Amino acid sequence: MKFIVSSTALSSHLQAISRVINSKNALPILDCFLFELEDGTLSVTVSDSETTMVTTVEVNESDTNGRFAVVAKTLLDALKEIPEQPLTFYVNTDNYEITVQYQNGKYSLMGQNADEFPQSAVLGDNAVRVEMEANVLLGGINRSVFATADDELRPVMNGIYFDITTEDITMVASDGHKLVRCKTLAAKGNERAAFILPKKPATLLKNLLPKEQGTVTIEFDERNAVFMLESYRMVCRLIEGRYPNYNSVIPQNNPHKVTVDRQQLIGALRRVSIFSSQASSLIKLRMQENQIVISAQDIDFSTSAEETQVCQYAGAAMSIGFKSTFLIDILNNISADEVVIELADPSRAGVIVPVEQEENEDLLMLLMPMMLND
Repeated sequence: MKFIVSSTALSSHLQAISRVINSKNALPILDCFLFELEDGTLSVTVSDSETTMVTTVEVNESDTNGRFAVVAKTLLDALKEIPEQPLTFYVNTDNYEITVQYQNGKYSLMGQNADEFPQSAVLGDNAVRVEMEANVLLGGINRSVFATADDELRPVMNGIYFDITTEDITMVASDGHKLVRCKTLAAKGNERAAFILPKKPATLLKNLLPKEQGTVTIEFDERNAVFMLESYRMVCRLIEGRYPNYNSVIPQNNPHKVTVDRQQLIGALRRVSIFSSQASSLIKLRMQENQIVISAQDIDFSTSAEETQVCQYAGAAMSIGFKSTFLIDILNNISADEVVIELADPSRAGVIVPVEQEENEDLLMLLMPMMLND
């Protein structure tokens, strides 16, 4: 079996899908790329038994169809060092001996029997299908994946919840302290449906989607989902279980509204949080007429800091405590220049929304408060 392929095309596709591979696998074959050549098209598959990704690479020339597996790390590291040029693969399908020839040399390595590679999951007849623009899906994942949890006791919180209606699609993530709700009117389903996408495949999509144009097709049933991109196809196991009613935890009618420059607030939080208690990272926000005072202290080390920022605020003076790292995370995942922090009282969650929403998008972030000592 012989085929010729571009070195940079192959290397970039292999690098993109190699993130699926776990550092420790129960099955040795899962450390490999599965190469399948059929009618002049090369498909490469990787799997960690729960997530499987396939990419296709056009070959310049090939003789026969065939399949083999090869250790991913060895091939990846070898191809990284080769500049753009044609690579010729010779594969002995009897003993899986592989020779890769390039301009000034060759690599020899051993492949493995492809039949040991696990089959990817097949969706049931009741699978639901939705379509989203690549940039819309990327926007939702980018804004929400940071808020997913790592909770062994409540696995449903460890992923992004896709709430699909006939009018819109809402992506939700929460770890119990912070919550992101990103609703897009640019995509919708044909029926009411929902699924929970685990953090790992969500992160894989986050890395692939910036290079994608056009539409992403998503098909899913109760257990698995298939994401079809232009040159990649991902099958992943979904998180099973009921996602909590996220709308019920979002406080309504928040009378205190603070409008503030996002970048200036992030800068102040970063400077002041250095002096907060390492155990709690507690930071105090005190709102009074048209100014917000950000303060922190660490009683154990007798350090403190305070900074005043201009804002738009006309309500009664009030103070609220937040974990600084969570608040900085939230502000970093909003792209607008200004944000509105909506508050009811110091014991209820703060709602943070951009002043100017992206087109066809309704983004809301929520952060639970921390008790202030004074």
